Amino acid sequence: MTATKMYQPQGNEVEIFERAAANGLPVMIKGPTGCGKTRFVETMAEKLGRPLYTVACHDDLTAADLVGRHLIGADGTFWQDGPLTRAVRQGGICYLDEVVEARKDTTVVLHPLSDHRRVLPIERTGELLQAHPDFMLVISYNPGYQNLMKGLKPSTRQRFVGLSFDYPDPAREVVIVCQEAGIDKQTAQQLVKLGSDLRRLKDHDLEEAASTRLLIYTALMTGSGLGVKEACLACLVEPLTDDAETQRAILRLIDAHF
Repeated sequence: MTATKMYQPQGNEVEIFERAAANGLPVMIKGPTGCGKTRFVETMAEKLGRPLYTVACHDDLTAADLVGRHLIGADGTFWQDGPLTRAVRQGGICYLDEVVEARKDTTVVLHPLSDHRRVLPIERTGELLQAHPDFMLVISYNPGYQNLMKGLKPSTRQRFVGLSFDYPDPAREVVIVCQEAGIDKQTAQQLVKLGSDLRRLKDHDLEEAASTRLLIYTALMTGSGLGVKEACLACLVEPLTDDAETQRAILRLIDAHF
């Protein structure tokens, strides 16, 4: 049996999500990489007792990948539902992670599901599916990656209840790192302080901030016996940048903390 997901609320996001689910409203979650968006959705699916259909969006994701397609089998052609259609039929949360990475035509199929109609037209089968009462649409993205080519149209954004996430405050992040990695509080505090300093570098040298996820990876490696500086190099320095000068700056920060 899968263990219950641990999630540390940062505000009233749990209540907002529950009320959106009760009213059949779709939810849009905005926040930087590794701040807990996916963990939150997993936790809420478990809390609400609803199946979770997660789709990691990418440049080649098509509407057919979400809705479904005809396949050829031993007995001829048959229709196979995509994850969105399964969630609509059976009830459940369909979670589109990093939705802005998907092709523009994929968001079109979301429109009739994200307003009062709550329907999914399937052109290839001629069906017009009314969403199950337990169906819920959830999307997420990183606002830092948005540009003129990749972003949600206002007409799409205004169909969703919005939640903004950020990295947890230090005290809460220490608790998260301890829970996830099982390390002592002092080491967790040092890692969180290092993470906070690294995030201040984001506006200068780093394209992406040090995420809570990377701090947990570092703590896990440290807890399994790897030296803390080696763990920081493998889990913080290398994933964050390829630039040698920036790497040296991060290493100096690591030396200052450990």
